[in-house]
Amino acid sequence: MFGFNQRIPPSVSIDWSLYGGAEQLAPNPLPSSSSSSSSSSSSASPSPKHRHAPSLASSSSSSSSSSPYRRSNASVTSSDQDASPPDTPASSDAEQEPEPDSERLIPPSTKPSSSRPTDWLPPISSEPQDPNDFLWLHTEEPHRTRRMAILKAHPEVRTLMGHEPLTKYISFSVLALQLSIAVALSRYEIHPLSPGFLLIAYVVGGTANQNTFLAIHEITHNLAFKSIRANKAWAILVNLCIGIPYAMSFKPYHIEHHKHLGEDGVDTDLPTKFELLCLKNVLGKTFFATFQIFFYALRPGFVRMQKLTTWHYLNLASQLVFNALLVRHFGWTALIYLIQSSFFAGSLHPCAAHFIAEHYLFGGIQQETWSYYGPLNVLAYNVGYHNEHHDFPSVAWTRLPKLREMASEFYDCLPCHTSWPMVTAQFILGEHSGLFSRIKRQPKPEGRAKVVVGSRKEGKEEESVKVE
Repeated sequence: MFGFNQRIPPSVSIDWSLYGGAEQLAPNPLPSSSSSSSSSSSSASPSPKHRHAPSLASSSSSSSSSSPYRRSNASVTSSDQDASPPDTPASSDAEQEPEPDSERLIPPSTKPSSSRPTDWLPPISSEPQDPNDFLWLHTEEPHRTRRMAILKAHPEVRTLMGHEPLTKYISFSVLALQLSIAVALSRYEIHPLSPGFLLIAYVVGGTANQNTFLAIHEITHNLAFKSIRANKAWAILVNLCIGIPYAMSFKPYHIEHHKHLGEDGVDTDLPTKFELLCLKNVLGKTFFATFQIFFYALRPGFVRMQKLTTWHYLNLASQLVFNALLVRHFGWTALIYLIQSSFFAGSLHPCAAHFIAEHYLFGGIQQETWSYYGPLNVLAYNVGYHNEHHDFPSVAWTRLPKLREMASEFYDCLPCHTSWPMVTAQFILGEHSGLFSRIKRQPKPEGRAKVVVGSRKEGKEEESVKVE
């Protein structure tokens, strides 16, 4: 049904004219008319994204292994600096010089010379990926390079940065909705395992708590209030309907996910090799998709522990006190509803598919981040605009469609998903889709950083990443 030897999954939208022709089973990474000219000038102006993917002939000729699965031999320029909104302090990493590569040297200061669509096309592999390992690349993540190019071509993008007051009103309304339903179910003494209870918890509760997860995601980027402290306090408040303390532990890990995307041992969004080997078949992938909320909750503790702060303890204490009061006044049914809602929000739920859709590879397309522009974004703070979000984390959810419109030449050429539920189906049933379908790279020296939350500098509260 789904497989590498079949066509690209129907849920993937891709403009084949940019690849030089009609759809085919294993297309060349770039049009043939431009590939010859680009190869002759590759040392002078390499493509800004995944410069030498395993699908290119140059990679196969330089590989000494007879295995059909190959890794990229490209150099890396490692740097990550985000344009910060006017009302939040900036934090950046220092430039890291690239290591010399035995195959080819790529100047670290290379910038895209134009915004032609073919400059940003992801390569498409002509061979299936090794299902026993991840796709290891030596290129830098794509967002910093594209961010710089967009700011150069469209400096007006800076006007989109800043907090969105609407976020606090929506997140509080969802909190009130969830608490009202929890109390009502308790008052009417509906059993937690009854069909009606489970249906409400899945349809309403799962959608509402997924919305709350993503509200906390927005607040993590300080996009609900101008003050960092106010954002943290509000995140702890809306966290109450989730049932478990989540907001403050999510924040440092998510900051690292943006600053060190795909770096093994730093980006805890990446599955581990243990998960890959244990959950390879359809049954294993179904298990992962059903219980993925537990993987995302527990994995960071095994991969990369964070230092607990006063905000962590405040998040924990407030949630425990709230849960105790809820059970005391309304019984266990109310709390069970909130926790069941959180489970469904991270399980086989249409909105939960964004967890897989955002960074997994599909159809042999070596694109590290994927966007989705469908109607479910209305329920999910436009998290489907994920390329746009990673390019500009300082742009709030209400302005991400405007960002795409302003820089359309950078985004319209990128393959994107058209259906979140179909993403889950492809992930589970696809022979060449699974936990191995992630791009990984070795951590940069500054990748072994410690996230310090709530430090102070010159009298102003800030967030920073310090290298130990």
